[in-house]
Amino acid sequence: MDENGVIPNGPPPSADEQSPDAGTRMDLYDWLQCVVTAVVFGILIFVFIGRTIGVDGTSMLQTLHDKDRVIMWSLFYKPDRGDIVIIKTKTYDDKPLVKRVIAVGGDTVDIDFELGEVTVNGVVLDEDYINEPTHNELNFRGPVTVPEGHIFVLGDNRNKSLDSRSDSIGFVDVRNVLGKVLLVIMPGKNEFGLRDWSRVGSVYGDG
Repeated sequence: MDENGVIPNGPPPSADEQSPDAGTRMDLYDWLQCVVTAVVFGILIFVFIGRTIGVDGTSMLQTLHDKDRVIMWSLFYKPDRGDIVIIKTKTYDDKPLVKRVIAVGGDTVDIDFELGEVTVNGVVLDEDYINEPTHNELNFRGPVTVPEGHIFVLGDNRNKSLDSRSDSIGFVDVRNVLGKVLLVIMPGKNEFGLRDWSRVGSVYGDG
């Protein structure tokens, strides 16, 4: 009971509650919890869903450049026509390669090397993404039908790419597809040691 005869409601405040620094410490603790949660969540995303990977070579010019760093999505991914994918092959001792999916299982592919045109299921592809028309035959003899569970891939830099036209690559088993490239997060340096930051973003243009 206080001097006015009033009985206080509840126990007296603790030392922490009485301290002016108590609220600040609680705010800092909450902030640290948020940071740790965000870091853990980010690690889980990159380990189990997507991760960054570097491009090695010029077979995907002008879409991807040498030393570009890209984000790849892998969780529940199923290859589709037009996707840019990371694959592994025994030819390169399972070293990751980046190519574009031209056809999937059941599709028929043919290439007119004189005109430089690629046909899938009788339709000439509108390939505004390629660096130059397809004139390099490698070992390709078409038309060919892609086996189920496989994909047919080509590099966008058609005459300087080793891909499904070559017997050393051929049809790619979908189990050897590591994931789909989503976007460029770090452009590679050009011959002057500069990065073209305007290239950061989706590798699929406006579509």
